Amino acid sequence: MLVPVLLFLLGFVLLIKGGDWFVDGSVGLAHRFHLSELLIGATVVSIGTTLPEVMVSSQAAILGNSGISYGNAVGSVICNTSLIAALTIAIRPTTVKRWNLIIPVLSFFAAAAFYAVLAYGVGSFPRWSGLVLLALFVCYLTVTVIQMKKNPEQTEGDGEEEIKSRKLWQELLMLFAGAAAIGVGARLLVNNGTKIAEALGVPDSVIGLTMVALGTSLPELVTAITALVKGRSALSVGNIIGANIFNIVLVSGMAITIRPFDLPAEKTLAGMNASLLVDLPLMFAVMALLCLPSLARGRLRRWQGIVLLGLYAAFTAFQFFF
Repeated sequence: MLVPVLLFLLGFVLLIKGGDWFVDGSVGLAHRFHLSELLIGATVVSIGTTLPEVMVSSQAAILGNSGISYGNAVGSVICNTSLIAALTIAIRPTTVKRWNLIIPVLSFFAAAAFYAVLAYGVGSFPRWSGLVLLALFVCYLTVTVIQMKKNPEQTEGDGEEEIKSRKLWQELLMLFAGAAAIGVGARLLVNNGTKIAEALGVPDSVIGLTMVALGTSLPELVTAITALVKGRSALSVGNIIGANIFNIVLVSGMAITIRPFDLPAEKTLAGMNASLLVDLPLMFAVMALLCLPSLARGRLRRWQGIVLLGLYAAFTAFQFFF
């Protein structure tokens, strides 16, 4: 049992460092080619911080662990929103530009609605639905790039001198080393997370919804902390919303396309699938709590962060103790 735990923790470390290197290399390349920082956050950084989820779910799909593939995508949205975004809001509330949120928020709820229709109506995720989700990913990315190019916001932030001092080969090295570390870390996380789950008698979907989802969300946490230190909590929240979209359309789309699977039914509540009663409704609820007041008032308030943190604590307790 000790060896799987140590390898699981090593997977965490590799994911954190791999995500960090990948994002730094990506940001450096984007700055080098004179893209706006907002565009970087909405595309490159969100994709970079979502790569661990992509790798973990893809590896799990290849190995036939559909519970982890499903739980990681849904659990990462819940974790990103009710833990990571909640922390940034609770520590430093901020104003947001409402027009910047409209496309990401509508895109998330549209993709999540499609995902929920499959879960509630069909009870499975066929390969064609994975291809539809991947197509939605391409469409969202294209629309976002067009929008940001029409409304560039060039900024000079902390770390700009460090970026300028790096050479192109250094940025490329960080990019590829980060991707490699993410790949190795993902395999360690899935393989040993499954062994730990089996040893403890915990369903794969629970491990995916909590431990693996938290581990693969750590790059978002690092990004959020960095943004807080630099006084850019709005950028952090934007990255979280973008990452949540990618969790649905890219992470789930990739896993489903590789190996279609049925809705995990390992856990029941009142005779019904617990995921349909708790996980999916909570995913919609936390995103609504984060986004709707922001769209209405153009500001993220501390009470939102506190309520979201309470919901995450209750969700984690439910997964392990009920």
